[in-house]
Amino acid sequence: MDTRLRESGNKFKYQVSGIIFCFLTLIITIITHYTLHITQCMAQEIKQPAVAGLFYPKQPEVLSSKIEQFLSSIDTPKIDGDIKVLIAPHAGYEYSGKIAAAGFKAIKDKPFKTVIILGPSHRMDFNGASIYPEGAFMTPLGAVKIDPLAKALINNKITFNPQPFEGEHSIEVQIPFLQKVLKDFQIIPILIGYSTDFNSCKEIAERISSFIKDRNDVLIVVSTDMYHGDNYREAVKTDKATLEQIERFQPQDLYNGAILADYQLCGLRGAVIAQIVAKDLGAQSAKVLAHSNSTDITGGKYCVGYSSIIFYRDRGGDSMLTKEQRKSLLEMARSTIEEYVKTKKVKEFEISDPVFLKERGVFVTIHKDGQLRGCIGNIIAHEPLYLSVRNMAIASATEDPRFPPLTKDELGKIDVEISVLSEPKRIYNIDEIKLGTHGVIVKKGFQSGVFLPQVATETGWNREEFVSYLCSHKAGLDPLAWKDKDTQLFTFTADVFSEKD
Repeated sequence: MDTRLRESGNKFKYQVSGIIFCFLTLIITIITHYTLHITQCMAQEIKQPAVAGLFYPKQPEVLSSKIEQFLSSIDTPKIDGDIKVLIAPHAGYEYSGKIAAAGFKAIKDKPFKTVIILGPSHRMDFNGASIYPEGAFMTPLGAVKIDPLAKALINNKITFNPQPFEGEHSIEVQIPFLQKVLKDFQIIPILIGYSTDFNSCKEIAERISSFIKDRNDVLIVVSTDMYHGDNYREAVKTDKATLEQIERFQPQDLYNGAILADYQLCGLRGAVIAQIVAKDLGAQSAKVLAHSNSTDITGGKYCVGYSSIIFYRDRGGDSMLTKEQRKSLLEMARSTIEEYVKTKKVKEFEISDPVFLKERGVFVTIHKDGQLRGCIGNIIAHEPLYLSVRNMAIASATEDPRFPPLTKDELGKIDVEISVLSEPKRIYNIDEIKLGTHGVIVKKGFQSGVFLPQVATETGWNREEFVSYLCSHKAGLDPLAWKDKDTQLFTFTADVFSEKD
């Protein structure tokens, strides 16, 4: 009898345990589903402003008037090109509003329909990007809808986590300016974590590029401040170095230098991503429109740097190439070199792209194990681009007097770099040279020499060192010949791309 009772009791306990387990499983499932639903709803709702009344005025008429005052108080140079990226500060308007206005004035009334805003996540760290996929962002000037493209961008590196957006100001402060200078646009808000490494930045950039490469109505806004600290002299020095590096348009060098603290940008990852995308879209020129810091603007010991910078593609884009065009030219150069070294035959190509039929100056550079192995080119164009690439590839591999002809055994150890040049422009002051952007030609009598833009990036020279080495090492002139009134200086830009990119 006692045994039967014990067995009956145990059976009852098992039944109760099973019921409790099923009940708990049901509760967990409901909670999980509800949490997921809440998370999705958070993206669908209109996101209310977090810093209105703190970083900028809360009253619509006051905010509108303040931005108009900023826009009217600063002059922006005419940009003869298509703007692809705007870098703008994200401090309180009292501090950085006028500097921000310089950049937003440059895009005023442009036909942008989608604005991708890349901001740093100040309150939560992570590796990758968090994108707000749907709904709208509200400011005192009204709601701005999120472009449906935002949801399409989601992948393993670009995900949606609502937490970083709570209380975050880096994206929000850009929107009122956009509302004052653009019409009928939508936004794609993306926050980047501080743990995002360069390779992740590259993946995010490639994802963005793949969706917007055929569109001319997309603007990328990078939200970032610069130096943060209490040493004014250090602030001026660091910001100057950072701006010079940004103008060199070398994303990996910018990232590496900032990691080593040579440069300061709290929105570094966004700036790196934007530079990579801008290059993919054919942009090549960077221009600093305005720069200052909080000490100069409002006083105070603690100093934060602010700047407005644009990246743009020269209008007409004749010498600027898309990612696909660069890839095709590199393949032409590579196959030409291999064919000629193996068989001594000059490869022929059938060309349908009209860009490749335009005359352009070209340099082809060959590296082996990171060291120069050949470089030949022509400054002044006298044949179609594709023929220049083919012929300079052969010359670089076999005719550079500094090196013996390339051998078959070396073909697997080299990488090819191409520089497509713009028309040279006469300058009269070396201050007009943008290091890393401009190549320079020096001429005096029958002597001349040229440095490509990447020379400044590779050497780290300042302007005087750059032109002095050009005179002495390339033109056979006195190092200070550039100061002579009989010496002519010319600048040009180059679309530089390599198999290593």
